[in-house]
Amino acid sequence: MVQIITPNNPEQVQSDRDAKMFGSPKDRLDFYRREIQYETSILSHRTDAYLAAQSFLVIAFASCMANLNPEWGKFFTLTVPPMLAVLGILISLNAWPGIRAAYDIIDHWHFKQSELLSSQPVMGMAYDESPLFCEMESTHKGYKKSLMFSVRSPWLFSCFWLVLGAFSLYIQIDNPLT
Repeated sequence: MVQIITPNNPEQVQSDRDAKMFGSPKDRLDFYRREIQYETSILSHRTDAYLAAQSFLVIAFASCMANLNPEWGKFFTLTVPPMLAVLGILISLNAWPGIRAAYDIIDHWHFKQSELLSSQPVMGMAYDESPLFCEMESTHKGYKKSLMFSVRSPWLFSCFWLVLGAFSLYIQIDNPLT
């Protein structure tokens, strides 16, 4: 008969596994920091691509609204700018999940980092005394403020496009073709 021997303390198994995987709390902290940096880079690239798309749409919208062609300009400015506004809203709604996912992953790694620093008193003291790091980096309040622009951008642009689309329709309907 084969008997499986397990340790009495599951926490010991976890710490042994962690020691084999990371080596030291410093290695784990370095890993968390690299993951935070990687995900922040992804979030930055997603935000940059999103803002570039929105800026091109704003330029196209303004150009369409400035159309003064006497034959088809009125119909063009009645249809194309609201379509661009709808496109801007759709792009915002499609960009939101990717931006939010990157934010959630960054939040996860910051949580893991703060748990490590609070569970390892020696590591936490070394971390706090280092001039490269400060308490603001390891608190939720600090990094969340720095990521708010990326997280809020899709919602702000959605509202912006809603207002612009309504404005473009109002201007064309209020000033009928004579």
